[in-house]
Amino acid sequence: MGVRDAPVFWHCLTPEEALARLATSVERGLSSGEAAERLEHQGPNVITEGAQRSLLRMFAGQFADFMILVLLAAALISGIIGEPQDTIAILVIVVLNAIIGAVQEYRAERAVAALRRMAAPVSRVRRDGALLTCPAQELVPGDLVLLEAGGLAPADLRLVDAADLQADESALTGEAHAVVKTVQRVGHADLPLGDRRNMVFKGTTLTRGRGTGVVVATGMDTEIGRIAELLSSETGVRTPLQQRLARFGRYLALAVLAICAVVFAAGLLQGQPPVLMFLTAVSLAVAAIPEALPAVITVSLAFGARKLSRRNALVRRLPAVETLGAVTFICSDKTGTLTQNRMTAELLYAGGDQKERLPGAEAGAPWDALGLALALSNDVVRQGRHLTGDPTEVALYRTAADAGVDKAAAEQRFPRVAEIAFDSERKLMTTLHADQGGFLALVKGAPEALLPRCRDILGAQGVEPLAADRLLGEVHTLAATGYRILAMAQRRSATLPEPLTCLESDLTLLGLIALIDPPRPEAAQAVADCRSAGITPVMITGDHPGTARAVAVRLGIAEDGDGVIDGQELDRLSDAKFARRVRDVRVYARVSPEQKIRIVKALQEQGQFVAMTGDGVNDAPALRRAGIGVAMGKKGTDVAREAADMVLLDDNFATIVGAVREGRRIFDNIRKFIKYTMTSNSGEIWTLFLAPFLGLPVPLLPIHILWINLVTDGLPGLAMTAEPAEPGIMQRPPRPPDESIFAHGLWQHILWVGLLIGGLSIASQAWAYARGVEYWQTVVFTVLTISQLFHSLAVRSEQVSLWRIGLTSNLPILGAVLITVVLQLAVIYTPALNPIFKTQPLPLFDLAVCFAVSALVLAAVELEKALVRRGWLYRTGSES
Repeated sequence: MGVRDAPVFWHCLTPEEALARLATSVERGLSSGEAAERLEHQGPNVITEGAQRSLLRMFAGQFADFMILVLLAAALISGIIGEPQDTIAILVIVVLNAIIGAVQEYRAERAVAALRRMAAPVSRVRRDGALLTCPAQELVPGDLVLLEAGGLAPADLRLVDAADLQADESALTGEAHAVVKTVQRVGHADLPLGDRRNMVFKGTTLTRGRGTGVVVATGMDTEIGRIAELLSSETGVRTPLQQRLARFGRYLALAVLAICAVVFAAGLLQGQPPVLMFLTAVSLAVAAIPEALPAVITVSLAFGARKLSRRNALVRRLPAVETLGAVTFICSDKTGTLTQNRMTAELLYAGGDQKERLPGAEAGAPWDALGLALALSNDVVRQGRHLTGDPTEVALYRTAADAGVDKAAAEQRFPRVAEIAFDSERKLMTTLHADQGGFLALVKGAPEALLPRCRDILGAQGVEPLAADRLLGEVHTLAATGYRILAMAQRRSATLPEPLTCLESDLTLLGLIALIDPPRPEAAQAVADCRSAGITPVMITGDHPGTARAVAVRLGIAEDGDGVIDGQELDRLSDAKFARRVRDVRVYARVSPEQKIRIVKALQEQGQFVAMTGDGVNDAPALRRAGIGVAMGKKGTDVAREAADMVLLDDNFATIVGAVREGRRIFDNIRKFIKYTMTSNSGEIWTLFLAPFLGLPVPLLPIHILWINLVTDGLPGLAMTAEPAEPGIMQRPPRPPDESIFAHGLWQHILWVGLLIGGLSIASQAWAYARGVEYWQTVVFTVLTISQLFHSLAVRSEQVSLWRIGLTSNLPILGAVLITVVLQLAVIYTPALNPIFKTQPLPLFDLAVCFAVSALVLAAVELEKALVRRGWLYRTGSES
């Protein structure tokens, strides 16, 4: 028996129909025997986990990447030709990257485990007509479960009894407020979860009242179980950087093999010894592979993650740092991320007047009465500076307190003697207070329910006739702009009648209060920054469409005339129709977990790279599916945090925008490193390739190639990770995820600057050729090394001149260049190193010539940047 056998829309049934369908009763519940049978058929009430990959398998899986395989081949070749230091360096880099990747993957796998922790351990159940305590995992459909404030719902339940019962379903539906529960049949079959007021869902928290519910679904059949199934079936998408590097590795390996074959053949045709040419070709192959690239990427991402952690963004998966820079859509939750998650009274109406805040004492009869009513009619408890209570009532308390109305003092004058709890039929809540021998009834509720019960209104001159229709018109106008409107009224009585609800008629209206969860002060600017950066912000919320639209318009996410798509409308849209609209929709309301994934997938299918924020269990599958999932640190659930790539410690949308800036800076710096190292490798290849065709011997020995590769790729490359952001980094559109890493002039730069370095090196070889082999080899060796160092300074910015950004704006790279120069001079002038590197000391003038020739590279790249700034050359990455 249960939903697994016959899916039923339980909210559409009356309590009696639900009980009959499940063959149970309120008085006796199930028999122990029947419960045991159903448990055997249905299975335990637990969230199951799929087959888990071991940490060792995750570690081994990291070596399947093509670029890693190329590096391992380079390590093997280095060992064969007698360069163990290169082998060790490459292996250390590869293993460290594999460890980091495996740990990140292991963390991601823990999301479903976090769902399991959202289960109540025991429940109070009626079986065989008696109340007993039962382990929650043994519950079955048809069990009668008692619910009370402070507990967790142990399964999906159809309520059969509810007394002032409220549940916090924000983790499941995104609804910002506690939901008032009822037992009446509601709505139609496809009603969103947040509107199924007669249902309580597994894992949600009961905040008020008590009730009884019949279990209709357990384990993986519950709403939270469906999410667990989605979560385990959804896989993350590869980051743009991973996609680019995979392509880069494949092309590079093929190019290197072809070039090495040509160099080897050219040397043999010139009459060079085959062994020497083989070693030269192999050394060139090792040099051409940028083995420092994984280390540079890891260091860039690690430094970026550390920087972001100081700005309230905790990175759980390192590639997410760079991924942010490619984001084209940010799908954000509303409550707490774009708004303050704090209900606030923004407008108050009393005595025919409207104000933005409650005036202080002696502001006049209607305002004084309204302030007193706000202070008395809430159940907020103050503990030091912390306020505990329903968010709406906390807002009323704050409004009164800010105007100087002290609740404790008011309660001494008008002590509460009784109350009538809110229910969904009356839509009212009443408190009764002793008042000079009589009683004061304070009634608050929805204006459409309260105004018809009022006979007059308290004005500046006393009681006045009530224009209810005009006030309702104002209420509808305010509600359309996103406000939640409460009406407040009073009635004095000499006695307490029976029933007490008699006091909820013939009321005197005190005023109206317009409440809203206001946007964060910095959110509008963050949205504007997104737009200027070419990123489209989208709001996805569990709140009502009117409220969602109003907040979106305030923040600049949507325009006044823009529509809102809710969950029901989204269900009616075919995939083809939704695909045509998805890029234009800015606000979604009342959407389910499956619909969130549908939104993300629809955007991804159109080539968009999507960041998704979320805090609830219902957000976790979409967080996993998105290009980058961003969970909330303050109000987020463990499930959301485990599924996410990044956690916002301050739950602030502006923090995401700051992280996007950091992601763009990191990608720019990785791109600069590739530009630098591949141009250096290009220079070495051109030097070795062209010299034989110009009638010159092979200019460099294998040890020279490996030394240049070690000192120029290492320190300067790592120092590039500290390069500050380019000017205007947030005024350019995002780079397309499928765009080549060589776009915007990068491959042209590698080609012509590499050719320039090769040409200068060969020219210096010809100049020094008459002075002996070791002399001209030292000259070529020095020019090739120093020209690459000048190039490292030149490519610090894509467009801005080195003189404008300043030599000292990146001290690590300046230090790395100076250290590398010292190491190169040590190789030339240290007698013990001369026989090892086949070098000889150069006269000071000749050394100066080497530096002067090498500096031509800096001058040439600065000229290139000047042409780019004038728009006469290819567009660079800083405009991408």
